[in-house]
Amino acid sequence: MFEKLDLTRMAQALAAHSGARMAVIAENVANADTPGYKARDLPAFAEVFHDSGVSMRATRRGHLTADRQAATPIPERVRGHAAPNGNSVSLEAEMVKSVEARQSHDMALAIYRATSEVIRSSLGRPR
Repeated sequence: MFEKLDLTRMAQALAAHSGARMAVIAENVANADTPGYKARDLPAFAEVFHDSGVSMRATRRGHLTADRQAATPIPERVRGHAAPNGNSVSLEAEMVKSVEARQSHDMALAIYRATSEVIRSSLGRPR
């Protein structure tokens, strides 16, 4: 039932993107001392979701529609200054990115929670 709602599909895609981004961030932090390692990151969720072709449902003339799922983003190298050993990981930047990913994941969970509460209320079922 939830899978048919565009809002929950978008929230699911946001949660998956946030989880994948946290994995890339963890890999960067784990390799912070590896000589020659280049930091990576995922494209922003808005870009990935937009590029997947998913858009608003047509509710009136003029809206565009598509019915595809968001694609799994591929990590890309981050440009930045490298250390003398060739490593480009900045722990401070990775901390900031991890907070952003956590906030995105929390937002996806809040959307899921709110959607399920609305559906339960409309069905007459208490929490």
